[in-house]
Amino acid sequence: MIRFATPAEFNAALRDFPMPDAAARDAAAAREAQLTKPAGSLGRLEDIALFMAGWQGSVCPTVDRIAAVVFAGNHGCAARGVSAFPTEVTAQMVANFHDGGAAINALARACGASLAVVALDLNRPTGDIARGPAMSEADCLAALNAGAASLPDDCQLFLPGEMGIGNTTPAAALCAASFGGNAADWVGKGTGIDAAALVRKRQVVDDALARHRDDCGTAFETLRRLGGREIAAMSGAMLAARHRRIPVLIDGFIACAAMAPMARFAPAITGHCLAAHRSGEGAHGRLLDALGFDPLLALDMRLGEGSGAAVAAQIVRSALAAHGGMATFEEATVAGSP
Repeated sequence: MIRFATPAEFNAALRDFPMPDAAARDAAAAREAQLTKPAGSLGRLEDIALFMAGWQGSVCPTVDRIAAVVFAGNHGCAARGVSAFPTEVTAQMVANFHDGGAAINALARACGASLAVVALDLNRPTGDIARGPAMSEADCLAALNAGAASLPDDCQLFLPGEMGIGNTTPAAALCAASFGGNAADWVGKGTGIDAAALVRKRQVVDDALARHRDDCGTAFETLRRLGGREIAAMSGAMLAARHRRIPVLIDGFIACAAMAPMARFAPAITGHCLAAHRSGEGAHGRLLDALGFDPLLALDMRLGEGSGAAVAAQIVRSALAAHGGMATFEEATVAGSP
């Protein structure tokens, strides 16, 4: 199991990570060309099958074991009135996850995914990013390692999700620090805040950028200063997944923001990921473009929790069912083999 003992170890893990199995992908492409259908007629389903083949190292990859993990954390900046809900809702939703009553519970069941919940010091919010760093080095490392440790041993597809009142605020700050711009470029309405709250939210992000941007010289330091525990945990989980060659379906704005600081310093880190959807959060499309992602869905979802990833997992299942379950021209004795 990968573990980050120091900030330097986390940053080093972004400089040396595995790439997909080109031979397995080529073999899967050769099989795809022999299936009983016109070439390219299944569109992006074919691309997904080849993507999965490369990361699983298998001509006919499978997704029998999908793991969804929801990370939860609270944010000091939430006290500034940047969300439509109070911070108590984070713990209440964690209880709802455990009771099986949230959207991600239903959607994980629908796509056949296991679901785990990792609550990270909910009684100890991060620091207010407008006034100081979100986390100490120790706190950030603990969150990264909690994420890295969350992947089940037999996972074939990972769906990271989050819950944290106010977390679109640090997510916007992470995006601006990683890809440029200011609060106006990245801050949206999140849970549905009014105009006054939107002004406050933008001010927090601009203040945070003024305070921290010059010190965000590494992915670790960017996450530590501007992120949150649940966001850093998703970063750690996605980096650990890369080192274990586990494909990732990234959910919405928050999950993509967790990838942003890593992608700034190591653009190839996104290679084991598929973007599940384009969310209803205003800046998510811009963030997807910055990360080089073409999302599978656009359903105006903006819940978080990994909910969009759970819906998109059904598409991955369909892609692999077609790739592995169809007959070849030779097997079906159908004329027209290439």
